[in-house]
Amino acid sequence: MSADTLPEADDDTESGLGGQLRRQRTSLVVLGAIGILLIGFAIGVLARIPLNNNVEPDPSAVDVGFNQDMSAHHAQAVDMAGVVLIGSTDNEVRRLAYDILTTQQNQAGRMEGWLQMWGKPMQDVDGYMGWMTDDPAGGHDHSGTAPTHAMSGPMSTMPGMATNAEMTALRQTTGPALDTLFLQLMLRHHQGGLSMLQYAAAHAETTAVRTLASTMETTQQGEAELMTTMLAARGATPLPLT
Repeated sequence: MSADTLPEADDDTESGLGGQLRRQRTSLVVLGAIGILLIGFAIGVLARIPLNNNVEPDPSAVDVGFNQDMSAHHAQAVDMAGVVLIGSTDNEVRRLAYDILTTQQNQAGRMEGWLQMWGKPMQDVDGYMGWMTDDPAGGHDHSGTAPTHAMSGPMSTMPGMATNAEMTALRQTTGPALDTLFLQLMLRHHQGGLSMLQYAAAHAETTAVRTLASTMETTQQGEAELMTTMLAARGATPLPLT
C-alpha cells in the first residue's frame, strides 16, 4: 500500500454509518502500515550485507553513534506520524505522515541491523551526539571541508525532539489543530536532526552510512520545505528550534 492508495477520510461525524466506515478504513490503513513496518525492518536487517569488511574500513565512533542516535530520533518521528495517520481527517497530512512513517521505519531497521552486525548496543548510555567531535580520532572528514557541527560532549537530548508534554498534546488534539501541531512538531524534528545527518554524511567511515545519511538529508530537506508551505497555507508558523 502506497501513500497514493490511502483511503480518503470522509467528512461524516464519528456517529452513525459514516463514522463506522471511517473507523474501518482507518483500521485497514493502520494494519497496512504495520505490515510495511515489519517488512521494512526485515529488509533493514538484510541491508547490512553491503557492509563488506573486506572492502569497507571498520565502523568508527561516528558510524556507531549516528546509527544509535538517529534510530532513536526516527522512533519519535514514526510515533508522531502514527498518531496523525489514525487521528487526522486531512488527506494531505495523512499522506505525508504515511510517507514519513514507512520511510523512517525502514531506515531505522537498516541502522539497527548494522548495529547488531557490529555487536554494538542500540543506545549509548552516556547520552546523545557525543560522536560529533572535531577530534580526528573520531573519524575522517570525507567532505573535503572542515568539521561541521562539532559537539563538546554528549547531550541529554537531541535537538528538535518533542517533549513528553508535546507528545501527550499531540495524542489528545483533534481536527485541524491536530494537523497544525503535527506539522509544527515534525518540521522542528526534521530541522533538529539536520546537523547529525550532515556530520555523518561527512565523517562516517563506511560508505553505506555516509550514503544513508546523505539520502536522509535530501529527503528531510524536501519534507521540511513541504511542511513549511503546508503550515503557511493553514495560517500557522513553525516552532522555534530548541
